[in-house]
Amino acid sequence: MSDRFVYHCTLRWSDLDAYGHVNNARFLTLYEEARVALMFSGGRAWGVGSFAEGVVIARHEIDYVRPVDYALARATAEAAPTVRIELWVEEIRRAAFTIAYELYDGDVLASRARSVLVPYDLAEKRLRRLSDAERTFLENYALPPVREPA
Repeated sequence: MSDRFVYHCTLRWSDLDAYGHVNNARFLTLYEEARVALMFSGGRAWGVGSFAEGVVIARHEIDYVRPVDYALARATAEAAPTVRIELWVEEIRRAAFTIAYELYDGDVLASRARSVLVPYDLAEKRLRRLSDAERTFLENYALPPVREPA
């Protein structure tokens, strides 16, 4: 089963910049929430809890396609507006893997991103290789890279 992991992330008032858009730096926080849901909650559901014991970011890259408003029209009395983040594993190596993301504001693509992650042994304070269980879990979300339009 190779499929995208889908996460609906609630926007916070503090995510906004002076123009009423989600601040560009906050996109990293939104992507982090989705990544943590995949690796920690999703991983544990698959019987893989080791990601919570240590993974570090080696690289981030983000392309901003359009601004994201707080969209009060999409809010209710019970819930703030949300964005949808779809993520998948683009590459798996022995000691690193790449997560790719797309962030949607409603049905409109607002941003694409990638993060290179490295398993890390917090007790030994050193990088480590992916375990067989981690690799198998990641392969469930492995998809080829998305070609961006020219």
